[in-house]
Amino acid sequence: MTTILITTANGATGRPMVDYLLADGFNVRAMVRSDDARAQELRAAGAEVVLGDLLDFRDVRAALEGVQRAYFNFPLGEGLVEAAVMFAQAAKEQDLELIVNLSQIQSRPYARSKTTQNHWLAEQVLDWSGVPTSHLRVTFFMQWLLYISRLIRYGRYVMPFNGDGRFAPIAGRDIALTAAKILASPEKHGGQIYTLTGPVEYSHQELAAEVGRVLGRDLPFEQVTVSTFLEMIGLADDTAKLKHFDAAAIDQQEGRLAGVSAAAPTITGRPLVTVEEFVNENRSLFELHYPS
Repeated sequence: MTTILITTANGATGRPMVDYLLADGFNVRAMVRSDDARAQELRAAGAEVVLGDLLDFRDVRAALEGVQRAYFNFPLGEGLVEAAVMFAQAAKEQDLELIVNLSQIQSRPYARSKTTQNHWLAEQVLDWSGVPTSHLRVTFFMQWLLYISRLIRYGRYVMPFNGDGRFAPIAGRDIALTAAKILASPEKHGGQIYTLTGPVEYSHQELAAEVGRVLGRDLPFEQVTVSTFLEMIGLADDTAKLKHFDAAAIDQQEGRLAGVSAAAPTITGRPLVTVEEFVNENRSLFELHYPS
């Protein structure tokens, strides 16, 4: 039976992907950083859990041993290209049938953001390995709203981007299902690049209004500097995000995240999650709760 490795298996895409692939009858090996309660939940679901670091070549080799297909996703931060080199080499050694690589919609060689440029370099590295690879160039996740859920509870919709920057946010589970469908049919998707967006394009001001409409409250858009934003969400010392978000703000102004792609619903055969559905699914995080 085919075994598929899912990296960052507790993340917004990795965790639902494990469930989708298990439901389809695949053996799933879930790679995580620590053996905590979430790892136990993965085991209970039926996955084989392996502990490891994507920046440790021995860990990567061990995780890929006996695997036929794999999902590669590296968290936002330093080390992506080095991790891609290790993953590509280990995948080549195992003669994998397919890698699905999570990239960014604005991936390009001359990106302002080093993180975005590194995603493009990671794409090249995986292609050089000779292992068939599908690159998913993804726009901003709907999970961005969860970053500011505490602020939304108090009637503040705060972003470090200009209000008229446009994008079509996509839910993590839609990315996960798209990747799972690709991993299930490697012969159809190897060597392809897919742009993944949500179903509706918004400006940040329009998105604030839509979230407010769903929650039944006035939620005016508020722009702050990137450094202020990171401080507000408890990530004041994250220099990688500071540089990336600064560059992403310019990318949005240049329209690099604008537009709607049909790739995800075409591959999955399902409609995508709307902002209204996402907010309602996570409504408890956006509302204040008072003791009775």
